[in-house]
Order: sequence, then C-alpha cells, then structure tokens
Amino acid sequence: MKLNKMKNFYHKLFFAILIPLFIQAQPIQKFGKIGNFKLENGQVIKDCIIGYHTCGKLNSNRSNVILFPTWFGGSSKDLLSLTGSRMMADSSKYFVITIDALGNGISSSPSNSKLQPNNSFPTFTIKDMVNSEYILVTKIFRLNHVFCVMGASMGGMQTFQWIVSYPDFMDRAVISVGSPKLTSNDLLLWNSELLAIKEGLNCNASEESIKNTVVAIHALNLETPDFFVEHVKPSEFPKYLKDTENQYTKVFNPYNWMSQLCAMIDQNISEPFNDNMQEAANIVKAKVLIIASKQDRMVNPHPAIDFAKLINAETLILNNNCGHMGTDCEMTKVGKAINKFLSE
Repeated sequence: MKLNKMKNFYHKLFFAILIPLFIQAQPIQKFGKIGNFKLENGQVIKDCIIGYHTCGKLNSNRSNVILFPTWFGGSSKDLLSLTGSRMMADSSKYFVITIDALGNGISSSPSNSKLQPNNSFPTFTIKDMVNSEYILVTKIFRLNHVFCVMGASMGGMQTFQWIVSYPDFMDRAVISVGSPKLTSNDLLLWNSELLAIKEGLNCNASEESIKNTVVAIHALNLETPDFFVEHVKPSEFPKYLKDTENQYTKVFNPYNWMSQLCAMIDQNISEPFNDNMQEAANIVKAKVLIIASKQDRMVNPHPAIDFAKLINAETLILNNNCGHMGTDCEMTKVGKAINKFLSE
C-alpha cells in the first residue's frame, strides 16, 4: 500500500513539476513581423516576418547582446548548438539572438509566403537579409547598439555586410569562413547548384531528385578530398550518400535554396564603393576577428584574409583537411579565440 502511494506521489510530481520544467527548457521559435519590406531592387516582400531564438540573459544596461545570423540553409535553432560556455557565442555571459535569414524556410521565404509563393517571391541580397535583421533588432528588440555581430559561412557574409552597412551599430564582429566578395571558384560552385535546380525544375523532376543532385554537389565541396578519403571507405560510400541525402530532406526546398544561392552569388560589400574594397574597409569601425579555413573549397578564404589586412583585423587561420567545416573540427580552439577576443 505504501509503495503504491509512493508511486502515485512521484507520478503526480512528474506531471506537476518535471514536465513543465522540461517544456520551459525547450527553445522557442519566435517571429518578428516587420511588415512590407522594401528590397534593394525596389521589390517588396509582403508581410515580411523574421524568425529568431534567444538564449542567455540581457544585462541591466543592455550592453551584452550578440547577433548571430544563420548560415546557408540553416535555422536559428541550429545555431543554438554553438551557444554556451566555450562555444562561439557564450550565452552564460551574453544575450544571444540567433536570427533566421530570409529564404531559409522560417523567415519569409518562397516556400512559406502565401502572397508570393515559389517563383513569385522577390529576389533578395545579403544586404537585404541584413537590413531585415536590423529592423528586427531595432523595432522588435528596441536596441540601437549591440556588443557583437557574428556569423559563419553565409552568416559570415552577412556579418561582413553588417560592419559596412551599419558600422556604428556594434563594438565587435566575428566572421568565420565567410567572404566579403566571392571568387570565381566560389561562383562556379554556387552556380553549379543553381543550374542543377533550374534544370531539374525545367524538366519537371521530383523535388527529391533535385535535392539529391544538389546535395551531391554540395557535399563534394564541403570538406577536402583528403578528409573524405580518410573518413569514408569505398565500401561505405552508398550508405554515406544515402545518409547525406536524408540529412537534407527536411530542410531542402528548391525555391528557398535558389533564393539564398542568388543572394550569395551577388555578395560584394564593395559594390557601393565603386568596387573598391579599400573604401569599404575605411567604413568599418568595429573591432573584427576573422576566422578562415586555409583549405576551404566552399568559400575561398583569400578575400576574407585580404580584407582582414585592410582593417587590421585579428585573424585565426585554420589549416586542417576539414575544408569549410574546419571550424567544427577545431571548435575548442575557435571557441577559445572568440572568447578571448570578446573579453579583451
């Protein structure tokens, strides 16, 4: 009898206390409604929304904010894995806002727009992504300054744009495996993916077929050949390919993928300065840390390294065979470098 009462007590305790605590601990996807959003090209994203997550605690003088925009195809929820002690954004010290970039399927995108679906969704740029994020932060969070903006890959491209478009808005910036302007090799890669999607759509191929073709191109360039040979045996290749295809099943949408591809292809922070990167560099006021992967085959590291010299930025150059994923392979080293940079 006593045992049954004890079981009943713990059963009630679980549902009354532990489940609510578990629910509270789950990250909450939030949205900022920024209305009709005018793009650089004059077009308008109607009823534009920007997704985001937050973690950490805002301090009393609102001076510990880090903005963290998403990488290509990524979500603000994905970025939460890079927050926390010894990670890229230490949420035990900082109030971190991870932001869904336009076109990722969470913020306004071809796939979720009721008024402008698929092909009718306007073409946007990296600068448009940043402008929409600026509206989110200033109007929804009512912040007129943040401590740091940081990003990796396409998030790094956005961070390059942030420090030029809004030079007074942040004290620090951390750019990881991003680029201020794409090289011809980058353009070859991203246009290959773009052409694969367009041809698939023109031929009425299934979305799964288009996804599998694009994913193969993407995976080919994500790491280096040496890394691939070292980690995937020929006998394991069929399983690797199927697992990789499945990994992108939930996030791939051909129209979203194309929209962000086009934004990256047009990336050039020096365009308003007559394509003069020195003039763009002269605008920058934030202290900047640039992290590049020497063997990156997806985003060529040289433009970022060259820009670092123009603004006297601190640099961390990784030299491993992980390619574009070089920071993941040395996250402890990267985390220490970022935390040191932000604490100086």
